[in-house]
Amino acid sequence: MITADRYYKERFGRKMYKAAISLDVTCPNRDGTLGTSGCAFCSAGGSGEFSAPRELTVTRQIDEAVERLRNKVPAGTGYIAYFQSFTNTYCDPSYLRRALEEASSHPKVAAVSVATRPDCLPDDIMDVLAGISQKIPLFVELGLQTADDEVAAGFGRGYKTEVYDRAVKALKDIGINVITHIIFGLPGETPDMMIRSVEHAVNAGTDGLKFTCLYILKGTAYGKLFEEGKIAALDMEEYFDIVERAIDVVPSDVVIHRLTGDGPKNLLLAPLWTSDKRQVINYINRRFKDRL
Repeated sequence: MITADRYYKERFGRKMYKAAISLDVTCPNRDGTLGTSGCAFCSAGGSGEFSAPRELTVTRQIDEAVERLRNKVPAGTGYIAYFQSFTNTYCDPSYLRRALEEASSHPKVAAVSVATRPDCLPDDIMDVLAGISQKIPLFVELGLQTADDEVAAGFGRGYKTEVYDRAVKALKDIGINVITHIIFGLPGETPDMMIRSVEHAVNAGTDGLKFTCLYILKGTAYGKLFEEGKIAALDMEEYFDIVERAIDVVPSDVVIHRLTGDGPKNLLLAPLWTSDKRQVINYINRRFKDRL
C-alpha cells in the first residue's frame, strides 16, 4: 500500500500538509439546479467545516493555515492548497483561474488540490485546470462515494456513475492526478458493494483513493433518519474490516490518501468513535502496522 505520506515524500522530497481553502461557491444540489438541501450526508458547510472563512482572500487563508500548523510541523514542510468546501469547479472559469493562480503563487505552496463533482467539469473549466497543471502539480478530487447508482440516488448524488468514468478519463487525458472519494457505510450498501465501488474507481483509472466512514451529522437528511432509528452507523471494527478488504484490491501504484477521517464534533451524531482521533490513529497503527 502506498500511503499519501510516502507518496508525497517521494514526489516532493518532504512532508506535505494541506491548507484548507473555501471559495465563494455552492453545489448543483444546493442552488436549485438538482436540489436545495445537498446530499443526504452533507452538512450546510459543504464538507468544509475545517476550512477558513470564504470571505478571506486565498492568500490570507493559506497564511492562517500555515500559522496554525507552525508549531506542529517540521521546518521545510510543504503545503498543498486544498480547495475543499462544496464544488470548487461550479463557478465562473475566470474566478476559478484567479483563485488557483493566487494559491499556486504562494511561496509556501508546492501543489494544489481541487475538490469537485464529476458532473461539474465543462470544457472551459477543464481549460483552466489544464493551464494551472502546467505551472504546479494539480490534484482533482472527485466525490464518487459509491459506484452503485441506486444507492447514489438514495442520497441524492444527482449524476450516474458513467459521468464519473468520463470525468476521470478527461482529467487523465490532460495529465491531471485524480483522487476519488469513497464512503463506506452508506444505507443500502453491503460490504461487497462497497468493495465493488473501490474496484470500479481503480478500473476507471483513478490515481488515488480516499476512504471515509459515513458520518451522520445533525441537520442532514441522514441525521433525521438516524434520529428516527431508520439508519445506523458502522462500528469501528466493521468499518476497518471493510477498509482492509479495500486495501487488498487496490493495486500497488494507486495511492491511498486516507483510511478514514474525522467529522465535525459539534455536528456528529454517529459513529461517535470517529471523534476520538487519538484512539482511531492508535488502532490504525496497530492493525495496519505491516502495511503503512
